[in-house]
Amino acid sequence: MAVTAIGPDQSGGSAPPLNAGLLACIVTAALAGLLFGFDTAVISGTTVSLTRAYGLDSFWLGVTVSSALWGTLVGALFAGIPGDRFGSRDTLRVLALFYVAGGIGCGLAWSWESLVFFRVIAGLAVGGSSVLAPVYISEIAPPARRGGLVAAFQFNIILGILLAYVSNAIIAALALGADDWRWKFGVSAAPAIVFLLLLLRIPHSPRWLMAKGRAAAARDALARVGMGEEQAEKELAAIHAGFAAKPSGERLSWRRHRKPILLALLVAGFNQLSGINALLYYLNDIFAAAGGALSADVQAIIIGIVNGIFTAVGMLLIDRLGRKTLLMVGSAGMAASLTVAGLALGGSLPGWIVLPALIGFIAFFAPSTGAVIWVYISEVFPTAVRGRGSAVGASTHWGLDAIIAAAFPTVAALSVSLPFYVFAAMMLLQLVVVALYFPETKGVPLEEMERRLGVS
Repeated sequence: MAVTAIGPDQSGGSAPPLNAGLLACIVTAALAGLLFGFDTAVISGTTVSLTRAYGLDSFWLGVTVSSALWGTLVGALFAGIPGDRFGSRDTLRVLALFYVAGGIGCGLAWSWESLVFFRVIAGLAVGGSSVLAPVYISEIAPPARRGGLVAAFQFNIILGILLAYVSNAIIAALALGADDWRWKFGVSAAPAIVFLLLLLRIPHSPRWLMAKGRAAAARDALARVGMGEEQAEKELAAIHAGFAAKPSGERLSWRRHRKPILLALLVAGFNQLSGINALLYYLNDIFAAAGGALSADVQAIIIGIVNGIFTAVGMLLIDRLGRKTLLMVGSAGMAASLTVAGLALGGSLPGWIVLPALIGFIAFFAPSTGAVIWVYISEVFPTAVRGRGSAVGASTHWGLDAIIAAAFPTVAALSVSLPFYVFAAMMLLQLVVVALYFPETKGVPLEEMERRLGVS
């Protein structure tokens, strides 16, 4: 069995092949991303049915779509506290139960209020796992591979989004009647149960165990991910040395962690100001407004496939080109694509251009801010506050997501092209901010990251 270091790799070279134990941990934690993507995107195929079922106008449709996001915001805000106290793994087990309850509850909803309640429950799971799954992966991944492995979480988000689009199309084709939206929501419980069962088989993060003074358990965890005894002792010594230089009971503070906090706020904020989630939630409505020969469901699936392909490209490039370069290239490309889409929706260009414009937007988004956000947020904070620090970035992401998703139908009803111009302007601003302020973090060991970011 190959052995892969999960700690400092000062050489910056390529890491050895992943062993089976480490790969199992990565795959399990990344599966949270699939549930994340499915639960957030499945709503796009239910908006028409829900509008009819509950007599929703554009305002209440926005409230319905964004309801899960307010739960997501709360989950992201508070997941770091139990994550730092009880460990990412154990907290993810609880969140897996929330995923199961949310899927089944939405499928069986007996009123609009009960539907919104269970969407909030699912949102709590999405928000919490968006914080803790990348943290878990970041803490066990080798530095030379950390970007690509944490980006596997993002790839699973995209896979979940694509599966939601495909699932929606299949269920729609079955002609199950006015209540087909129940099946669209309910099927998400199946992968949630698989996620829960897999979480029962992986260890705590060795770094979290060392932070709790549980060296023996950390040694066992390293053995479970395939690390040899001699290498494990070196790893434990390196982690212990990093903790020894810090005060015990470290708290997240603006004075000490200003730079990581600002970076988390910015990378998460710009991710949502690209408009990505609002566009995904209302994709079928956007394509319906643009017209075209292809159905809205088919065009949504095309977008999902492109998203998956270019997220894989981002996974390949993030540890080669680096986080900063991808963000800058992506910002310019997204700004151009969003502008073209706005012009097409506004009638200045033919409506059929909306699909290729959004394909271009996704092609630039997926390998840039799409792949970078969860990597960056999970790696810039010290281990002792990584859960709480990641919660700062994730809650920013979900807070803006909820606001934008709630406002999008109302703004688009006034001018369908206006949101696209606003998103394009935000991407130009991101280009400037990243160029002037963001450091490059590829290949930097987590114990070295603090010094690089001026945390003292």
